[in-house]
Amino acid sequence: MIKQDEELDKLEEDIRKLKNKYDQFFTGITKIPPTQDRRNVEVYIHEMNRQKMRDNTRRFRFNTIVSRYNQYREMWGRKMREREEGPLDFRRRQAALNAEAPAAVKAPVTSAKPDPYVKVAAGTNGEEIRKLYHDIERAHVELGKMPTVTLEQVADMVKKQSEMVRARYQVNTVAFRVETVDGKVKLKAKPLQD
Repeated sequence: MIKQDEELDKLEEDIRKLKNKYDQFFTGITKIPPTQDRRNVEVYIHEMNRQKMRDNTRRFRFNTIVSRYNQYREMWGRKMREREEGPLDFRRRQAALNAEAPAAVKAPVTSAKPDPYVKVAAGTNGEEIRKLYHDIERAHVELGKMPTVTLEQVADMVKKQSEMVRARYQVNTVAFRVETVDGKVKLKAKPLQD
């Protein structure tokens, strides 16, 4: 039993060392990725996986270690692709920001700030929903993230929240705005008296 625990300890230690080597590679301290070390870890995982582990505790610990390793592998793969191709998300964000910049320049200096709320009345067309969706996209871009919702999902959220607010406050029109709170993009609703 002690030998088996030592094997898992060795695997954890090898993965920790490999992660440190990849961190050094991605920060530019070392010039080449630790591919041989990675291959050694993967061979060791393969060999351990072929063993018949009858002890559930040991099997659980092994699966947990391998799961963490797989997360690292995905992260390393993504960073390697960004390094080789250039960060695609970064280019998309820059393009989106550059596309929005001319519109901001054209706005007259004397105009008041636009109302951040989008008014949605019962039976309105999809133009308001599209505006909210674009506001959500813009907020994600400002955070340096890709939008995580589709236009249809925004429409569903607006419909559900509108119905709840209308029922609770007995109003026809509900106003929505997009807020960023603690690094998360949120949709806020408020009732409007007609």
